[in-house]
Amino acid sequence: MVTVSIILVNYNGAEITIECLHSIQSQLHSVPYEVIVVDNASTDQSAASIEKAFPEVKLLRQSQNRGFGTGNNIGAKIASGKYLFLLNTDTILTSDLLPHLVEVIEKDSTIGIIGPKLLNPDGSLQLSTARSISLWGEYQDLKQKIDYQKLEARSHISEQFTTLQEVDIVIGAALLIRRDLFESLGGFDETFFMYFEESDLCQRVREKGLKVIYTPSVNLIHLGGYSVNKTVDRLRLEYRRSQIYYYQKHRPRSEQLILRCYLALKFAYASLRSSQKVNLEILRLVLNFNQYPLTTGFKS
Repeated sequence: MVTVSIILVNYNGAEITIECLHSIQSQLHSVPYEVIVVDNASTDQSAASIEKAFPEVKLLRQSQNRGFGTGNNIGAKIASGKYLFLLNTDTILTSDLLPHLVEVIEKDSTIGIIGPKLLNPDGSLQLSTARSISLWGEYQDLKQKIDYQKLEARSHISEQFTTLQEVDIVIGAALLIRRDLFESLGGFDETFFMYFEESDLCQRVREKGLKVIYTPSVNLIHLGGYSVNKTVDRLRLEYRRSQIYYYQKHRPRSEQLILRCYLALKFAYASLRSSQKVNLEILRLVLNFNQYPLTTGFKS
């Protein structure tokens, strides 16, 4: 009987996805699991390469790329495990981490999601959690990222990631969620093509009175930026699109307006200084109130 369904969403990442699958195969031995790979209409022969290297993997080929959240939802529909382990393809497992994750979540019925510690390729800590999305929360997280680059602040910040704790958000590179909970929430909100989808999921889990937990007892390597580096401009636009939608969905009207004013000034200035087309596209998105109109905020 399968306990955990591991879901990966691939888009033009044959090499990195196969490396991730090798790490799963070599490290996971204790908990019964299945692997589901959703290929989002890759054009680099990813699906064929994955199928050849790992015939036991459940491979779901899609005719179009509908985004990260939608890909995970498609994988979840055929999952048979009690838990879903949503894993980015740019991760490498270095230990058998499932027993700990499953043990923690099974001991406490109020836990909805649990995420492990993320490491950089050199073994250093990668910031693995985030505050609830808001103007103040995003400012605090940005400040923490900047401070973490300073050697004098790094040890103090790292200390905050040494204990099991309840958090607002675990980074979506790796998270374990109860399958029945995921289904009751309707999975990821598919309006998010990329970015903010795990923040929205964690927010909705907490609104149900359940906890989001971070554990430092197990970890994995998150390479980060593999797909992003291939299509930087498009994903900059998608980031802002998702950010505006998240605020429209969860934040009060005043924050939505402040965010749009800030982004309008930021990208109007960037458009004047640079000929990059993406700056103008983001500015148009920010000023388009028809797509994501200001609201008083609403809950899923």
